[in-house]
Amino acid sequence: MEHTRIRRFNTKDTYPEQKIDNDLCQAVVARGTTVFLRGQIGQNLDTSESVCIGDVKGQTEQAMYNIDMLLKEAGGKLEHICKVTIYISDPRYREDVYRVVGRWLKGVFPVSTGIVVSAFARPEYLVEVDATAVIPD
Repeated sequence: MEHTRIRRFNTKDTYPEQKIDNDLCQAVVARGTTVFLRGQIGQNLDTSESVCIGDVKGQTEQAMYNIDMLLKEAGGKLEHICKVTIYISDPRYREDVYRVVGRWLKGVFPVSTGIVVSAFARPEYLVEVDATAVIPD
């Protein structure tokens, strides 16, 4: 990998009572060009249409699809992600959301922060994921 990942771990070991399998780490030492992505939600970026209303897994899939697409447009790839922040509107969504994110980021080992929020910009949004990536020189 292009970046140094410090103290790698998997959430299945950290949270054995939950069915989450995410590769994360405590810190990333990044080299290259930094890309800050806007928080992504269940929205088709080409049409601005909200998708998967009422479906937190579907909204998370769309958010991760958007992140992948935007990184490719910036000349990067998912493996360049150093940090993700995951916002959910209900703590009961955590396992479903983290399973989807974990599948997209398998083997990447980003730093991750999860936050429960009371509301998003639109009432139909259930999850938002933002990411910071560093594309190596």
